[in-house]
Amino acid sequence: MHTVKNFALGLLAAAAVASASDVVQLKKDTFDEFVNANDIVLAEFFAPWCGHCKALAPEYEEAATSLKEKNIRLAKVDCTEEADLCQSYGVEGYPTLKVFRGKDNITPYKGQRKANAITSYMIKQSLPAVSILTKDGLEDFKKADKVVLVAYIDASDKASNETFAEVAEKLRDNYPFGASNDAALAEAEGVTAPAIVLYKDFDEGKSVFSEKFDVEAIEKFAKTASTPLIGEVGPETYSDYMSAGLPLAYIFAETAEERKEISDALKPIAEAQRGVINFATIDAKQFGAHAANLNLKADKFPAFAIQEIAKNQKFPFDQEKEITHDVIKAFVDDFVAGKVEPSIKSEPIPTSQEGPVVVVVAKNYDDVVLDDTKDVLVEFYAPWCGHCKALAPKYEDLASLYAKSEFKDKVVIAKVDATANDVPDEVQGFPTIKLFPAGAKGEPVTYSGSRTVEDLIKFIAENGKYKASVVEETEEAEATEATEPEAAEDAHDEL
Repeated sequence: MHTVKNFALGLLAAAAVASASDVVQLKKDTFDEFVNANDIVLAEFFAPWCGHCKALAPEYEEAATSLKEKNIRLAKVDCTEEADLCQSYGVEGYPTLKVFRGKDNITPYKGQRKANAITSYMIKQSLPAVSILTKDGLEDFKKADKVVLVAYIDASDKASNETFAEVAEKLRDNYPFGASNDAALAEAEGVTAPAIVLYKDFDEGKSVFSEKFDVEAIEKFAKTASTPLIGEVGPETYSDYMSAGLPLAYIFAETAEERKEISDALKPIAEAQRGVINFATIDAKQFGAHAANLNLKADKFPAFAIQEIAKNQKFPFDQEKEITHDVIKAFVDDFVAGKVEPSIKSEPIPTSQEGPVVVVVAKNYDDVVLDDTKDVLVEFYAPWCGHCKALAPKYEDLASLYAKSEFKDKVVIAKVDATANDVPDEVQGFPTIKLFPAGAKGEPVTYSGSRTVEDLIKFIAENGKYKASVVEETEEAEATEATEPEAAEDAHDEL
C-alpha cells in the first residue's frame, strides 16, 4: 500500500510540474495590478476554441520561460470568460497581442508568433530606443539579439547623435540600438567616430557604416547588413523577404547538404550582389510546391529562380542545366543588366468572350485592364475558392447591367484566374476585387465592402472616372447581405 501511495503522489507531483506555466492567466480583478507591477508585459487575448490561439500556445509558453529571467512577463486573458476586459482593450479577433508598459501605455505586438520571434521582439521593447554603453556592457549588448547596432559618436557631435536617435526610434521594433561616446572603445572596435557597427551572429560577424550620418542611408545599411548573405526562406522569413524591396534569388534543393554545397558555390555571386539581390535557400522537400509560383517545374530539383518582387515578375533558370557558379553568375549578371525576359504564365487569350464578364489572361491583361479610356473592375479569383463561386452569379448580373446600359463602352467588368496567370498586382487572398479607373491606371482602388450587386455598383460609381451608376432590375435587389466583408480565403503565393 505504501508503494502505491508513493506512486500516486509521484504522479500528482509530475502533473503539477507539467501544468506549471510561466504565462500568467489574468482576470478583470487582477489585470491592472499585474501590468502596473511589471515594467513591461505582453498580453494575449484569446478564446479556447480559436485554432490560431492553440497553435500559438506552445510558442508563447516557450517565450515566457525565456523572458522570465529578464523580468519580461507574458500573460493571457480568456475572452470567453472576461468579455468586458477584452472589449475595454478593443479586442476584435483572436489572438490579439498587446504590449503594456503600465495600464495606459499600450502598443500592438507587431512580431511573428514564434517563440524566438516573441523573445527577440520583447527584448527590444524592454530596452530604451538607444542604450548608452560602456566598455563593460558592450559585450553583453552584442549578444542581446541576432543583430544589434552600436553607434560610436563624439559627445559634441550633436547632429550625428540626433540622427542616430531618430533611426533608433523608427526601427526599435527591428533591432536593439546602443551608443558610446568613448573614443578609446571605438578604436578598440576598429572604427573612428562617427561610425556604426552592426554586430550579427552570422556571416562575417559585423558590418561597418562610416559614411555621413543620414537617416535613409543608415536605414538602408541596417536592412542590407542584417540580411544573411544567403539566408533561408521559410514560414518565419518569407514575409521579411517579400517586404525587403529587393529581388529574391531562390536556391531550391531537397537536402541540407545540397543546399550548403550550392550556397558555398554561389556565395561570391551573393557577395557581389549584396544590396541588389537577396539570395536564400529553400527546402524543396517541404516547400517544393512554391517552385510553381516561380514558373519552375515543382518536381525537378535542384532549381534556381529570381523573383522581382516589386513587379511580381519571375525569372526561372533553365532546369535542364546544372547549377554551377559560372552559369548562375552569367544568368544573374544578365538579370541585373535587364537582359533576361521575365517568364509569364498565361492561359490562351479567349478566341471570343462568351458572357458579359470579360475573361482576362496575362497575355491580354494590359490591353483590357490598362485601357485608359475605360473604368475596369477586375475580380482576381481562384477556381477552388468557395467565396469566388458564391460571387460568380452576382458578378455576372453586375456585368449584364453595365453591358445593357449607356456605360457599355466606358465600364468593363472583368475577371482573371490569378492561379493560372501572372498578374502584376498584389493579391493577398481570393477573391480580390480592384477598380482601375480611366485616366488613373496607376492608382487602382481595392474593394472591401460586402459582395452585393448594389454595393459593387456604388463602388464603381464613387471611384470610377465616369461615375457610372446602373439600377438593378429584379426584386432581389432589395435583399442585403451582412455588412462585414467576408474573410479572404487562402493567401496567394505564400509559404
